[in-house]
Amino acid sequence: MHPLVFLLDVDNTLLDNDRVQEDLGQHLQREFGQSARDQYWKIFEEIRAEVGYADYLGALQRYRLEGMNDPRFLRMSSFLVDYPFAERLYPKALDVVRRLDGLGRSVILSDGDVVFQPRKVQKSGLWSAVHGRVLIYVRKERMLQTVEALHPAAHYVMVDDKLRILAAMKNIWGNRVTTVFPRQGHYAQDLSLTKAFPPADISIDHIGDLLDYDFGGIYGASLRIVE
Repeated sequence: MHPLVFLLDVDNTLLDNDRVQEDLGQHLQREFGQSARDQYWKIFEEIRAEVGYADYLGALQRYRLEGMNDPRFLRMSSFLVDYPFAERLYPKALDVVRRLDGLGRSVILSDGDVVFQPRKVQKSGLWSAVHGRVLIYVRKERMLQTVEALHPAAHYVMVDDKLRILAAMKNIWGNRVTTVFPRQGHYAQDLSLTKAFPPADISIDHIGDLLDYDFGGIYGASLRIVE
């Protein structure tokens, strides 16, 4: 059992996924027009409601099946797969990951599909930063037993931009988890979403704030539990 494990979300926690979506929308409009862009996002949101995560390639496939016969649209997969994700990391994100890995063990815990999300983690440099400790699930808050089996710890720290997920994990793990809420991205800024859930244990404005955060109390407590 490790004394302390830091579980880190990716989208809008370590990486500015809102900017990724903005770039994708601009590319769609430039290459295919506004109607094609709007239709893609419509399908994208439909699939997200169905499966519980953002499935960019799945939306592309469904759009193709619904009658988009323009062969240029096939190049959209290249845009997504070759996207420069490393340029969309939040400032100091990699430094934070490395610092937390020095205090305990850093693990990526993300929702997503089995193709595009791992590619995003790899291309951004996050995969290497956590030494390959990457977990990608569907509705990760329901996979905590698996997380415990793979990375057993006396105490967990979960960093995520969605209060819904933090609240669900707190409900299951209780005092075994410290929740950290970076107020980044459109989910974290949406008052209709944040008001529906209790506040996190720790709230920060930017992921880079964790470079200076004192985790001494948490770390010391988890060491005593292991001993």
